[in-house]
Amino acid sequence: MSVDGWNTVLVLGGIRSGKSEFAESLVADAPVVRYVATAPEGDPEDTEWATRLATHRARRPGSWTTEETAGEPRRLADVLESAEPNETLLVDDLGGWVTVLLDPEYQPADDVATIAELAEAIRTCAARVVVVSPEVGLSLVPTTPLGRAFTDALGAANRAVADACDAVVLVVAGQPAWLKPTATLAAAPTVSASARSVPPTARHAADQDASRADASLVDAEPTPEVQLPDVLTHTPPVAPNQEPGNPWAAPTMALPMVATGLVIQPGMELPMPDDYAGPQAVDRLATLDVPGAGLGVLDRVVGFAAATQGTSTPVAWGSVRVLLLNGDHAGGASAGTVAGESARRAAQARAGRGALARLAAESGASLQVVDTPVSAPMEAQPALSGDQVESALRYGWRLAEQAADAGVQLLVLGACGAGTEAAAAAVLAATAGAEPPAVLGRVITDSGEIDDAAWMVRCAAVRDALHRTRRSPRGAKDVLSELGGGDVAVATGVLLGATARRVPVLLDGPVGLAAGMVSRDLAGQARHWCLLADHGGHPAVRLAADVLGLTPLLDLRLDLGEGANALVALPLLRSVLALAATLPVHPSLATDADADRADEPQTDPEYVEPDEAEPAYTGPDYTDPEFAEPEPAGPGPTRTETDEQPASGWRAG
Repeated sequence: MSVDGWNTVLVLGGIRSGKSEFAESLVADAPVVRYVATAPEGDPEDTEWATRLATHRARRPGSWTTEETAGEPRRLADVLESAEPNETLLVDDLGGWVTVLLDPEYQPADDVATIAELAEAIRTCAARVVVVSPEVGLSLVPTTPLGRAFTDALGAANRAVADACDAVVLVVAGQPAWLKPTATLAAAPTVSASARSVPPTARHAADQDASRADASLVDAEPTPEVQLPDVLTHTPPVAPNQEPGNPWAAPTMALPMVATGLVIQPGMELPMPDDYAGPQAVDRLATLDVPGAGLGVLDRVVGFAAATQGTSTPVAWGSVRVLLLNGDHAGGASAGTVAGESARRAAQARAGRGALARLAAESGASLQVVDTPVSAPMEAQPALSGDQVESALRYGWRLAEQAADAGVQLLVLGACGAGTEAAAAAVLAATAGAEPPAVLGRVITDSGEIDDAAWMVRCAAVRDALHRTRRSPRGAKDVLSELGGGDVAVATGVLLGATARRVPVLLDGPVGLAAGMVSRDLAGQARHWCLLADHGGHPAVRLAADVLGLTPLLDLRLDLGEGANALVALPLLRSVLALAATLPVHPSLATDADADRADEPQTDPEYVEPDEAEPAYTGPDYTDPEFAEPEPAGPGPTRTETDEQPASGWRAG
C-alpha cells in the first residue's frame, strides 16, 4: 500500500474532489485488487453518466478484477465477508450503494439494519478494504423528500462505516486530510515551558544516570514477560568522530509521547533521505577521472550514501555496528534445526569465534548479540502477546538510538534464531499475499543434505498459522503478535529507530526483510534508509526486496549466516564510496579550482582506516595459536561496555 498503517479505510470527499483517484492510489501497489462497483448503469440515454462510468473503468489496471453489486444492496456485505486475506477490495462508492438501497424495487426494507450489516462486514473483513463515499453533510438540506432521504441514509452509512474502519480520510480539492486515527496523538501531553527550559545537557545527564542505574539488568536472565524501559528521545552529545553540525544521527522530530514513554504507532512521520543529494552524487560520478566506464551498478551505493548523508560527496562509513538478533520460534517453524544450535551460534559470536565475529573484526565493526523473546508456536497461538510486541518495538528503537549516540554511521542487521525463515514466510504471506511454499527455502541439514520432510512441516506450520489468523486484523502490530515473533519485532523497532535518527541499515536475510515489510504500516519512510547487498538466493528475500523496492547490489549467493553475508560486501561498498569521494574531476571537465584540488593529496578526512578506528569489539586475537581449532561452545564472555549496552532485562552481548 502506498499509505500504510490501516487495514480498512474510508475515503470521503465531495463531487470531483479527487476521492476516487486518491483511493485508487492507496491500492496501486497491492498484488491482488478486486474493484467492487456499486453504482447502477443508469439511463441508457444519459451519455454524461455513461462517460463517467467509462472514465472510471479506463483508470483501472488490467490486473484488477471487477465485481458488480448494484443488483442487490445486501450482496456488498456478502462480498466483504467472503474476501480472502491476500485480497484488497476497493468499494466505489457508498453513494451508488445507498441509491440502490433506496430504490422502490427493494422497498419496504430495513435500511438501518442493512447499514449495520455492512459496517459489521467491514469490521470483520479478512482482506484490506478501501471504501469511497461522497461527503454530503456539508451541503444544503435538499428541498425534496427523496433528496432528504438520500442524504440522511448516506450520512448514517458514512458514520457507521467510519466507526468500523481503522482510518478515515477526507479529500478536499484533491488534498487528503486524515481524520482517523487521532486518539493517540490527542492523548499525548504537551511539554510544559518549564520542561523545555531544562538545558539539553542536563536532560542528557539525567538520561545517562538512569541508563547506568539500569545497566545491572543487562546480565539478568531473559524472561519473556520483562517490561523493557521506555525510550525517551533526547539531544545526544557530539560523538568523538562526529563533527558539530554533521547531519548523521541527529534527532529530526518531536515524536509522540504518553506517560509511559515513546508511542510507536501506525502512520509515524519519520524523516526521508535527501531527494536531491542522491541524484547529484550519481551525476557527479560521470565527471570523475577514471579510465573506464565507472562504477557500474555500484553507483547505487553512492546515491544511497549521498541521500542518507545529505551531501553529494558522501564518505565511506567509518563506524559500523552489527546487531545479531538471537530468538527461537517454537513449533513447526523450527523443524529440521538442531536444538540449541542458535544459542551455540550466539555464544560463538560473543566469544569472538565464527564467521560473523571474524568478519566484524576484519571490518573494524562492533558486534552486539541481542537475545529476543522465544516465540510461541504460531500455528497454535500468537507468537507474542500484545505487551511483548510493544516492549520489543521499543527495545529495538533503543538499540538504534544507542548506536546513533555512539556515533555509529551504519547498522548491519542479522539473526541466528531457529525458525526465522518460517516466521518471515508467514509475515510475507500476511503482508504481500505470498504463498508459503514459494518463499520458504529448502532445509539443509548439518551434513549438507536436503530435508524435504522438515520443509513440509514448516510449510504446514505457516499454513495453519494463516488459517488460524484468517479473520484477524492485518495491522503491523497484529502481524508481529500473531506471526512475526520476537526477533522480527525487535528488528522492526531497530529500523524505525534508525530511520528516526537518520542511520542507514544494511539488511541481510529474511528477518530484516520481514521487518521492512512490517515497518511500512508504522512508518513508510523506513524502507528508504535500507540497503540490500545480496539476496543470497533466498526466495523470501527476493520477494520482500521486490515489494520494498530494494534492488540487491550483488548476486554472490552467499550463505554464511545473516549478517556475515553483508560484512563480506562491506569492504567493497567502502571502497566504492572512498573512490567517489577522493577521485578528482577529469581534466577535460575541471575548473581552475578543481585543478588546484587535484594537486593536493587525495585523502578522505572523515574516513578512518579500520586498523586506526577505535575497536568497538575487544575479542581475542585471531592470530593466537589457541584459536587454530574451534573450541567447545560455551556461554562466552559478555561485553560490559556499560555506556553502549541497552538498559533492559534482555541480555545483549
